[in-house]
Amino acid sequence: MSARVFCIADVRFPVERANGIQTIETCAALARRGHAVRLVVRPDTTVPARDPFEYYGVERDPRLSIERVRVAGPIPLRRMGFLLGALARVREAGRDDVVLTRDLGFASLYLRARRSGSARLVYESHGFAPAVSRERPAMLTGAAPSSSAKQARLLGREARVWRQADGYATITRGLADELVERFGPRRALAVVADGARAHATGVFAARAIGSPVVVGYSGHLYPWKGVDLLLDALRELPGIKGVIVGGHPGEADLPRLRGRADQLGLTSRVTFTGMVRPREVAAHLQAADVLVLPNPATATSERYTSPLKLFEYLAMGRPIVASDLPAFREVVRHGENAQLFEAGNASALAAAVRTVAGDPARAESMARRAFETARDYSWDARAERLERLFGEAAGG
Repeated sequence: MSARVFCIADVRFPVERANGIQTIETCAALARRGHAVRLVVRPDTTVPARDPFEYYGVERDPRLSIERVRVAGPIPLRRMGFLLGALARVREAGRDDVVLTRDLGFASLYLRARRSGSARLVYESHGFAPAVSRERPAMLTGAAPSSSAKQARLLGREARVWRQADGYATITRGLADELVERFGPRRALAVVADGARAHATGVFAARAIGSPVVVGYSGHLYPWKGVDLLLDALRELPGIKGVIVGGHPGEADLPRLRGRADQLGLTSRVTFTGMVRPREVAAHLQAADVLVLPNPATATSERYTSPLKLFEYLAMGRPIVASDLPAFREVVRHGENAQLFEAGNASALAAAVRTVAGDPARAESMARRAFETARDYSWDARAERLERLFGEAAGG
């Protein structure tokens, strides 16, 4: 049964981060399944404003509209302005409609404000907020530690949304299990991982390992993503090249890692593309023989992450080398569709790359199985799982 879906995302749109891709692709997939989707965001701050459909390479659909809440003033006022504007947008929604958000603050506010007959709330959790907030200084360059008062607020919101949301999605099984352990069981709970676009042809194409071997990475360059570790591993892999796709020009991580590569003597072997539009990432990775997810062992990486790059790597049909973390093991299996290595260990990462690059038959087998795994993680498959959750939420 189709429904009106109000998707609330307090981000300027389009945004140069994975959450923007995940948001537009999920909304577009829900629209393809017949739902009338209204995506509520902030306006783009780039001049001239960019077209989100063109920026993300998403086909227009009359069932998907993008509505912008204009905000102004200091950050707290902009935040409050968006929350109030989003509440005004969903006021017209009725009991047969769905409000879908990954914004814990908005979800908590909506539950406080809604009246009898209001739309169902389906909350999509991407991490236990107090734990993520505590880890931010170690995860993000320049991030400030959170206060005890903020921790208490986040915990209260988590508990309220867990108890009162009509439907609840987590992006990993580990996160769902943690929340059940903290707050007790609840109905209408589903694990809904992220996804990627299905391969254009739908047919696996074997590709021989090149000479020299090229190792690829795509995504942001924050410390918790592990690109520092990848550079350390490349130092142990003479003759192997690297291509690193991503890095926001307004942040410190790209120059920091370029400096690190220079210190390690890797300048001639590692290419940094800088930030590219989402639809252009795959083209930059086409030259790579092995694709790497080098996340270190943090709470976020172990239990809360469902990285888009993992599903994009699967869909590209390349052998994958990934940190051996519980969240990744929900999707990939060592020796079958990925080569796993001890998280945080640069020598283990280097050894894993050698294993894959030195065994073409093993590399092709893993790449083929990765490609087959990707079919279960398309955006359309994600929308179907959310749609089932909408139905369970309606049953309450």
